[in-house]
Amino acid sequence: MPQIFSRNANSYARASIIGGVALLGALYGAADRLSRSTYVTRAEVVIDQPVQFSHQHHAGGIGIDCRYCHTTVERAASAGIPPVKTCMNCHAQIWAQSPYLEPVREAFRTNQPIRWTRVHDLPDFAYFNHSVHVKKGMGCATCHGRVDRMPLMWQNASLQMEWCLDCHRNPAKYVRPREAVFEMDYQPPPNQLELGARLVKEYQIQSLTNCSICHR
Repeated sequence: MPQIFSRNANSYARASIIGGVALLGALYGAADRLSRSTYVTRAEVVIDQPVQFSHQHHAGGIGIDCRYCHTTVERAASAGIPPVKTCMNCHAQIWAQSPYLEPVREAFRTNQPIRWTRVHDLPDFAYFNHSVHVKKGMGCATCHGRVDRMPLMWQNASLQMEWCLDCHRNPAKYVRPREAVFEMDYQPPPNQLELGARLVKEYQIQSLTNCSICHR
């Protein structure tokens, strides 16, 4: 009876199995990298706005405190989008005739809000409360990045669940004194873990990772 398989058939079979497993591993790795890429998360992508507001100029150059515009950040789930009147508090006198700011003046005249595009837009199934995080000593820049260096606004972090869980599981790495929450240039001290452990206890921070905490 003639031989059906060649002498190298076993080698070919082993090579094809190894190659198939390697290909599946490579595809899985590529998909994993893609899911964390800025293409998917939209992190570091500048968002166009009706008026290209510069946080670098207002928060960094002039030194306006976050709470002047985001008035509810300490007492509500939402940080709040400033009404046009807040803009006009300054711009009724400063750059009052600038064509660049005509959409702001038009919105103020017609009593119509400017339709800003949300930058940090969590999915509807994820609940986030700004006031709780502020009271627990989580700085604005920890999540939003150095907005005082952003001429135009972009999402600083991935906002993926693993990013949230890293802080929820290890809050001592990120917590800062409450009086430093709104400091953009705050630098963690060399003994951050020691300080963090003390603040975690003082602020009664719990390592909350139960699904129902965020998915309500």
